[in-house]
Amino acid sequence: MSDDIDKLGLLIHDSARLMRKRFDARASAYGLSSAQWRLLVRVAKEPGIAQARIAELLEIEPISVSRLVDRMEDSGWIERRPDPADRRVRQLFPTDKAMATFGAIKSVAGEVFEEALTGLDRDARLALIHGLKALVDNLSDGESAAASTTDKAA
Repeated sequence: MSDDIDKLGLLIHDSARLMRKRFDARASAYGLSSAQWRLLVRVAKEPGIAQARIAELLEIEPISVSRLVDRMEDSGWIERRPDPADRRVRQLFPTDKAMATFGAIKSVAGEVFEEALTGLDRDARLALIHGLKALVDNLSDGESAAASTTDKAA
């Protein structure tokens, strides 16, 4: 069992990297980079999310998020609006184009997840998901598991 524990970090890292790589290859047809689709998923799931919160969730520097949002806004994927309660805060909203594409991207993600889970029966899949949720909860330092888990849709 000790050997398995020693490999845990590498297995989690490698599985996440390989799933991202596979998704990127398939999602490239939509003209979105990995960082862009991750941002789009967050905005689609939480319309009006603050730009600064996106930086926290994606673990990207605020200036990098600003540049990413600039490109996505120019391409018609998202829209920035001032927060009515605090004019310093910029809220992000998905455009109609983004929402129309979101379903297709979600479908691609589903295909990649299904491919990754090949060979695992329903009980093994549920155990894996339960175990990963427990890891996130144990390490989230007070953050909700939902906010700190990787994107479910992509």
